[in-house]
Amino acid sequence: MFRGIDKKRLLIISYSESSANTYYEQIKTLFSDNIVLEKICIDSEKIKNGIEADLVLVQSQDVFRFIKPYMQKKTDIIIATRTISKAGLEKVMQIEEGASVLFLDETKEMAMQMISVLYQLGIRNLDIEPGYPGNNDQMNKDYIIVLGTSAYNSYPCKKVINVGNSLLELNTIIDIGTKLNLSDILQRQNIRESYREIVTTNIGLSNVMGLSNRFESELDILLQILDDGIIGIDAEGIIRTYTEMAENIIGYKKNQVMNKHGLEIMPDIPFKLALENLEAVKEKLIKINGYDIVASVHPIIHSGKLYGAVAIVRKFSDIEKNQHKLRQQLIGKGHIAKYNFRDIIGESEAIKKCKNIAKRMAKSDSSVMITGETGTGKEMFAQAIHNSSQRKDYQFVAVNCGALPESLLESELFGYEEGAFTGARKGGKPGLFELAHNGTLFLDEIGEMPINLQMRLLRVIQEREVMRIGGDRLIKVNIRIIAATNRNLKEMVRKGEFREDLYYRLNVLPLKIPPLRDRKEDILFLINEMKNEFKSNFHFTEASKEMLINHNWRGNIRELKNYVEYLANLELDSIDVKDLPFNDEVVLHEDILTHDEEKMAEEFLELADEKIDKYIFIMEELKKSYINKTRIGRRTLYKTAREKGFFISEQEARLILINLEKFLMAKVHKGRGGSVITEYGIRVLKYLKVEVQDSK
Repeated sequence: MFRGIDKKRLLIISYSESSANTYYEQIKTLFSDNIVLEKICIDSEKIKNGIEADLVLVQSQDVFRFIKPYMQKKTDIIIATRTISKAGLEKVMQIEEGASVLFLDETKEMAMQMISVLYQLGIRNLDIEPGYPGNNDQMNKDYIIVLGTSAYNSYPCKKVINVGNSLLELNTIIDIGTKLNLSDILQRQNIRESYREIVTTNIGLSNVMGLSNRFESELDILLQILDDGIIGIDAEGIIRTYTEMAENIIGYKKNQVMNKHGLEIMPDIPFKLALENLEAVKEKLIKINGYDIVASVHPIIHSGKLYGAVAIVRKFSDIEKNQHKLRQQLIGKGHIAKYNFRDIIGESEAIKKCKNIAKRMAKSDSSVMITGETGTGKEMFAQAIHNSSQRKDYQFVAVNCGALPESLLESELFGYEEGAFTGARKGGKPGLFELAHNGTLFLDEIGEMPINLQMRLLRVIQEREVMRIGGDRLIKVNIRIIAATNRNLKEMVRKGEFREDLYYRLNVLPLKIPPLRDRKEDILFLINEMKNEFKSNFHFTEASKEMLINHNWRGNIRELKNYVEYLANLELDSIDVKDLPFNDEVVLHEDILTHDEEKMAEEFLELADEKIDKYIFIMEELKKSYINKTRIGRRTLYKTAREKGFFISEQEARLILINLEKFLMAKVHKGRGGSVITEYGIRVLKYLKVEVQDSK
């Protein structure tokens, strides 16, 4: 039998016709017309006429022992490894734990084989015993599991579970292809579709390779099932496997890499690390041909012998959700928005209006400029806007533009390539623009950003693309910018300290946070909320309440919280004026300046900036001269400063006097008339000394 053709001949010998038909369809689908495929049952008289096939597939050892006398010596044989479908496995998993179960198959050997398959697939909570024809001892089980149409379903039991016909395991199919020299045919088939519903017990690629020790033939076939790119090397680093998906991701054609040294062609893939340490390298972010790739490498080891390694690669841009998780790992746990609008509390009209404006801004994707004094909660508003926007599921990346030197701020924002500068991290580093992709970048203290970086920031906002330091590739970024400052950016623009074009790019949606002194009705309300946070229950006298409300609150919410924490630690039931930590400060500030004068003084402070000590020195000397009813000139001021070890040039003294007159704090007379401080100047001097002391 089976004679007269050139194609390889495969004979399926099974106990039942239904099993033979199932195996026949599986094999036919994969090998198509490249083999001659026939099937018979074990009770067929044809067997006794002799078996002349190239390969025989049998269901069990018992079948092999039965047909062995009728086989030619040149005929090869495979004893099938079987499994079940995903749908069948799900049915078994529904059986309650501890139930007694009978698994019914053609023979005891085959039943035991299928029970072991279920065990490998995780069914370990059931008492399963083998059932087979002629064995009537298995009675009164809760469940009986049958394969397809079974004639042995007359056992008395609670329920019959039909898991469908058994299916050939993937490694049996591979064995068939290998023994018939048809691995190349098998590799061209859509294995993914053919085996989508099959549950395999050979889960790990490394395990499959270890069990078969046939790296070249099996890996190429098995990895067609995966959606990721697969690259396999042998123990010497030579590329033996390179899937079509890997070709799409990496960019190299198959004929460019096959049988070549993988560690040289793709040095960024951590093959070397996996081979040397004999441990898996998981989820490493690398760059190949300009693309960010996520690569995992697993060494293939069996019986203590290293056979090679397999890499699983995915293009970073193609897996958005995983990309988001990786970004979160890269930027750390700190870059998340914790606050929502419900966390911004207050009953005043000022804060309610501000929140309503911010909520409307959150719906937009335009840049937001948040202004306000220190301690008013600018970052809290920024986080609330992010958490109410369409970007809330992505990262909120914050950077303080005034806390870092220019060079460090540049590398943090834009990132850098390997070797971009001395000390650059190996492999380079993504910048905060990249890490904030699809999310929000919060630029705190934007007024402190160096003028040189402002141009680069403007380009990122305009073009939505960034180039790393030392790089030559533009990286697309999709981010929303929220900036914040306590400085007067308009005045900085006027002075040339801040780029006008950047100002208008950032100030699309302006949001001004009211200071605490403009929402005095919130002060006691906020204190009560903060008391709960510190688990304290003190109360205020009427006098202390009045003083709290009339306090200047230059530190705003931050200052208020510090004082509440201080008072909570006093462990007093009643807080009077004498217990308030700013009692002396209130006296110092009381009636110093009106509200309008205070605003002018703040502008003066911004002008004086780092030279404020020199201004105070000159104003002190002018005050002494005023008390003595004399006038003093810039040359005398210069000499007095030198005598007291305080360096002020004559030109500096002249400029300071001009600015004092400009702000109505002094009167400068021409010629030898000298200069004199005004009463307003004396009050500002008192105010400035308090401010400078507070800042220290």
